[in-house]
Order: sequence, then structure tokens, then C-alpha cells
Amino acid sequence: MLVNAWGMKPEVSARSRFTAIDFETANCKRNSACAVAMVRVESGRIVDRVARLIRPPESSFSFSHVHGITWKSVSNEPAFAEVWSSLSCITQNIDFLVAHNASFDKAVLNGCCEHSGIRPPDLPFHCTVLLSRRYFNLGSVSLPCVCRHLGISLSHHDPASDAEACARIMLAVLQHERIGTVVNAR
Repeated sequence: MLVNAWGMKPEVSARSRFTAIDFETANCKRNSACAVAMVRVESGRIVDRVARLIRPPESSFSFSHVHGITWKSVSNEPAFAEVWSSLSCITQNIDFLVAHNASFDKAVLNGCCEHSGIRPPDLPFHCTVLLSRRYFNLGSVSLPCVCRHLGISLSHHDPASDAEACARIMLAVLQHERIGTVVNAR
């Protein structure tokens, strides 16, 4: 049975509906999301993808060297509240959210929601870092390493690519959970 980062054991199956989410942040503040991408999966298939730039509450950018997003890139984009209201439908009627390093993405989601006066979705989060550690015999469970192991295309720190990779990792985990195997090699 799958266990998420908070020790919960929700019913998860290959027929689960979930959304993979990935945030990029401007700086160390958890409300500084400057981009978000989400990939919705139903019955083992990707059915929707969305990615948006976000104008964070302040213009201080510390991580542009990581993801290439600058204040100039987002200064005319909508703030989180507007972006979330247009994207939250992708989390409707799902069983859980999933992220690679879920504690980070959950903290960013909660920080942005709190700053915007929005109630965050009441959904369990699964972490593909923890699941990869459990299911794949790898020295590193970084997103690039797991993707390389599973043959998943990745443009790391592009939120759309990271979210889709996370969804595909979760699908691989669900497939192995369903057939009762642990993947040690391709």
C-alpha cells in the first residue's frame, strides 16, 4: 500500500484520478510561486495539462539561474489568486495530488493560498521522491535520475515538463503496485 509523506494510506489504484503539480519559486519564501504546472491523470491516462506563469507578491528573484524565470518574465502576469481560480478545476474530483518532493510543493501551495486568502485543496499529497526510493533501486531519486531510469523525457525546472514527469513516475509506481513488483532495472 502506498504511504504518502505524512504517513497516510489512502486507497490508491491504477484507476485513481490524480493531479501532478510542480511549482517554481522566485525566492525562499513559500508564497513566491512564479510558475505552476499541473497534469491530470484519470484511469491511467493523462487527460489535461496546464502551465502558467505567476506574478509573485514581490520582485525579489533568487532562483532565476535555476529556472530562467525573472521578474521581467512575470511582472505583467496575474497573481496567484487569479491563476489558481482559473486552474483549480484541474483538482476537482480527484483522489490526490502528487509532486516530486511533495513537502516543497505542498508548502508553496499552502503559502500562496494563505497569502491570497484562499483555502487550499483538502487533498492528500503523495511524494514521488519517497515512492521512487521505495520502488526503484536507484542511487539517487532526483527527478532527472528517476526519469532517466524510467525513460521519461525531461526538461528539468520547466514546470510543465517536471509536472508531466511526476505524473508519469506516479503511473509507473501504480503499475508496479498493481502487479506487485519493484522495478530494479529497465
